[in-house]
Amino acid sequence: MKKVAVFLADGFEEIEGLTPVDLCRRAGIEVTTVSIKPDRNVMSSHGIPVLADKLFEEVDYDEMDMLLLPGGGEGTKNLESCDKLNKLLKEADEKGKLLAAICAAPRVLGKLGLLSGHRATCFPGNEEFLTGAECVPDKAVRDGRFITGKGMGASIEFGLEVVSALVGEETARDIGQKIQF
Repeated sequence: MKKVAVFLADGFEEIEGLTPVDLCRRAGIEVTTVSIKPDRNVMSSHGIPVLADKLFEEVDYDEMDMLLLPGGGEGTKNLESCDKLNKLLKEADEKGKLLAAICAAPRVLGKLGLLSGHRATCFPGNEEFLTGAECVPDKAVRDGRFITGKGMGASIEFGLEVVSALVGEETARDIGQKIQF
């Protein structure tokens, strides 16, 4: 079974974080929501409290096939200021793991230089942080091991790209049809 860690920080955009969780679970992918702070209670950008499955230190990241970052302005700032997450993302890249980010969160990968040489998208105004990437206007972009999404309105397309990368295009297409996408 494929496994994904979705990192939640205070201020994350709930649709960008939870839509991929929902779609992955429909596809039979094991998803662990991870709080980057020392408390499993995370507050979304619109004041919706979410209880993460685990704390950052409780997860065996070697078991994960993908690491996923939801956006949200404040959430992205909290993700990019988390040293342990930045270190983990670099290590995951070196190990060839799949990395996904949506909205403003691709800038976390971009600032680490991980998107260099790849096509990527992000919420408008964050392109300057996608160091070395070819910025494209698509809603969701998969280039090699990297999947990026433009924003909340692209959450389903982004989530289905994640599903496709992990368990195949046919499964993603089937789920898309079942949810009337």
